[in-house]
Amino acid sequence: MESGFVHSIDKSEIKNGVSLTCINTIKFKSGCITINLLCELRRDTAAVNTLLPRVLRRGSANFPDMESIIAALDDLYGVRIEPIVRKKGEVHCIGFYIDFPDDRYIPTGESVLEKAIHIAGEILLSPAKQDGTLRNDYVKSEKINLIDDIRAAINDKRGYAVDRLLEEMCSEEAFGISKLGTEEEVLKITAETLTDHYQKILDNSGIEIFYCGSADTARVKTAIETTFKTLPERKDTQVPKTNIIYYPPTDTPRRFTDKLDVSQGKLTIGFRMGDTMKNPDYPALMLFSALYGGSVSSKLFLNVRERLSLCYYASSMIDKHKGIMIVSSGVEFSNFETAFDEILAQLENIKNGDVSEWEFTSAKRYVITSIKSALDRLGGLEELYFDSVIYSIHYDPARLSDMVETATLEQVVSLASGIKTDSVYMLTGE
Repeated sequence: MESGFVHSIDKSEIKNGVSLTCINTIKFKSGCITINLLCELRRDTAAVNTLLPRVLRRGSANFPDMESIIAALDDLYGVRIEPIVRKKGEVHCIGFYIDFPDDRYIPTGESVLEKAIHIAGEILLSPAKQDGTLRNDYVKSEKINLIDDIRAAINDKRGYAVDRLLEEMCSEEAFGISKLGTEEEVLKITAETLTDHYQKILDNSGIEIFYCGSADTARVKTAIETTFKTLPERKDTQVPKTNIIYYPPTDTPRRFTDKLDVSQGKLTIGFRMGDTMKNPDYPALMLFSALYGGSVSSKLFLNVRERLSLCYYASSMIDKHKGIMIVSSGVEFSNFETAFDEILAQLENIKNGDVSEWEFTSAKRYVITSIKSALDRLGGLEELYFDSVIYSIHYDPARLSDMVETATLEQVVSLASGIKTDSVYMLTGE
């Protein structure tokens, strides 16, 4: 434990392919558990993966409908169990997020941890069925909801532009697949095919469980072991890997354009991070991101947006799993090329070491503050350690912050030198 990072970590294996990470802290008035099934991100299974936890959440053997589940959770002082779907590199992570009041704050002294875990485990392991399959009415209803969500993605033009860039840039890679899947794949799903897929996932997927809260680790482990004792023994569970492409396939950036009824253009640029991803320097990677476009003191924000007024917004983000950086910007249609040139010019400035002491110090403060801010939320704390499992990072937030503090500009320049522009996506007006 260290000042500012008051928690302890305990990792254990519940059974083959099922791991538990307990993050023990007294900082919060509630606790949370996530149950994550780690699947390979594939075009033919993305939709069925996403649909599965939504259908499972509708009912279990002892709580056959939403009304009975909600009633049981209300009796536990408002426990929530919600489906989650995450895309980490080319790993499709599906499952459930459970949060509940900490026992210390329940006036009757009742313990809800074990009961919440039991209900969540039953939803996952003993779903409501009819004639041997998941209930057809639940499948049909959730298919409609999922299709609505897929169609709604276009309403957020900024996010839509990023999705379209990745779809084109990574058209031959799993990373280009949406975590929600496609409407066409959703329409193919039946109660029978979803039931078969459910069984395959239980048999073959790695399961990562995370607990954040004040309960004793032994107590949490016992509750999880009791709940998952009905899970059949598995032999060949595997955690999928992300295929990292270090450099673009062509020397000249590929360009893609869509036309929609929009008044503001979207310029989105994809970069490959280069050989640095073979042995990632994560502190330098985080610093570079903040320095280039990930903070309000970044070069993109202060120069492309503020000083030159070429963009309504301009920011960058890095997928550390896949080794891809994306610059997202909103521009006037007439400013596409000028903004593009300036965005690349700011990258060259970092490659050349043209970074002031104020810029570098501000980037460090931003990154360290971001790490500490994540620890102020249960979800942020869980996400931080969940990412560390997928990344295989072997240092905790305190150590990571120390490494950021001592990182040098030379490390950032070395990392930036290998970055290459891969693709450019433009969303223009009709």
